Formats: sequence, structure tokens, C-alpha cells
Amino acid sequence: MKVLILYFSATGNTRKIAKVIGDTFTQMGCEVAMSDITANADRQKKIDLKPYHAVVFGAPIHSWRAPRVVREWMRTLDGQGKKCSMFFTYGGFGVHPTHYSTRLLLENQNFIVVSSADFLGCHTFNLGGWKAMEGRPDKSDFNVAKKYAKTTYKRFTGEDNGILGALEKTNHTEEQLDSIESFRFNVLTQLPTRGENECSMCLVCEELCPTGAMDAESGKADKGKCIACLACVANCPENVLKINDMSKSWSFKVEMEKTTEASMRGQKSRIYL
Repeated sequence: MKVLILYFSATGNTRKIAKVIGDTFTQMGCEVAMSDITANADRQKKIDLKPYHAVVFGAPIHSWRAPRVVREWMRTLDGQGKKCSMFFTYGGFGVHPTHYSTRLLLENQNFIVVSSADFLGCHTFNLGGWKAMEGRPDKSDFNVAKKYAKTTYKRFTGEDNGILGALEKTNHTEEQLDSIESFRFNVLTQLPTRGENECSMCLVCEELCPTGAMDAESGKADKGKCIACLACVANCPENVLKINDMSKSWSFKVEMEKTTEASMRGQKSRIYL
């Protein structure tokens, strides 16, 4: 069996989980191809699904949904009636209705969704001073990823003929979800910028940017294009790109979500069948 794993990973969480899933598939005798679709240029390449028996999609959760650029890219695919699975990484807040909405999207593209999962990972805004899910994903999350891969593989091969069951919906309209998506910029008030820091102009920030928002020459992100994924900040080899200090908003976020850091640390990654 040949399986293609397609994943979007701005800060590395989703990539780590994708690797564990891919390695587990390989150990089970599956031929695995991995494709990172984070960079804008990589999502412009035509993907031929014909050689593959099944597909796995991985992405972070941005404000209760897969990132907009991922959703838009998925709508360009033809599932050809193939089985697929999906998994998401998140920083401890707001999972649903990501599974439900992404499933609908993939089914509309002629995929058969057989399973899903979500995994804890360091929140994107930890780069600005938050303390959400520090040290995650960890061994416990990787163990869930292995179990997810083994269960999903059985559904891909037909040993288990099940498909994904009912998922949690939402009463929010698409317009309301779009508005929630914009809340990210209420916290990220200073977009990634180099400022006066010296730079070797390696262009990594510009090449990895999912939307073409980052301009290496000026050292600034375009407000109209930036999606606050912070791929540029997380992957800058010289650590010269900076955002605003978000540490003061961390306690407010925890209080608003009616949780505690201790309670958050107790959260576990989950599989949906």
C-alpha cells in the first residue's frame, strides 16, 4: 500500500507528528511519501494522487479551523474516491469544529474520511511569551500518534471497514468563524519584523511564508497577507525576526478560557473513529 502524507507545519508541531505517523506506517510495511505544503510555492505544485491508495492530511488549528490557506488548497484537490484521514495540532485551546468542517470539505472533494485525531503542541504564540503546552508534543502525544497510525492503517487496508463517525458541530456561521479567525491579530499587534537586527539574507523567512507576506529585503511582513502562523519567526536561523511581547496577555487568555496552566498540562491527544 502507498500512502501520501500532506502536512502544513509553520512552527514544527505538525511536522513532528507527521513523521511519527509516517514512520509507523513504514514499520507496518506501507510505502510512505511525505510532502510539506507549508510554503506557498509548494501548494502551487500539482499533486498527482493516482499512485496512492490513501492520503493523510495534517495541519494546525487556527481559531477553530484549519488555516485558511490549507482550506483553500484542499478545494483544488480531486479525491478520486480515495480513503483519507486527517489530524490536527493545537496549543490547548479551541479544537472544534475543526474536525467537522474539514471533513465536510474533504468529502466535497470526493474523499472518504475514515479517521481523525488532534495532538497537543506548543502554541504558536509561545514565541511571543505565552506558556501554552510547553514541551509538547511529547512522548505521550507520540504514542497516541502511533496508535492513530495503526488504527488508520487498518481502515486504509480494509481490515477495518469503518469510516469516521459523528463529530462535534458548531452553531457559528462561516461569517462568525471568519471574525473569530481575525482575533489572532488582537494579540499579535506587531507583525514579524527584523527591525535594526543584522541579517545574512538567507531568504528562509520569505521562502517558507505560506502567503508570500514576508519580504526578506525589508524585513517586514505584509499586514494584508500575514496569517500569524509565525513560520518566519520559528524558522529564522539567526533569530532576528521579532514580534510584540505577548506575555501580559497570557494570564488574561487563561482566565478567559476558565482554565489553569496545571489543568492544561493534563490535556491529552485524542483519536476520532
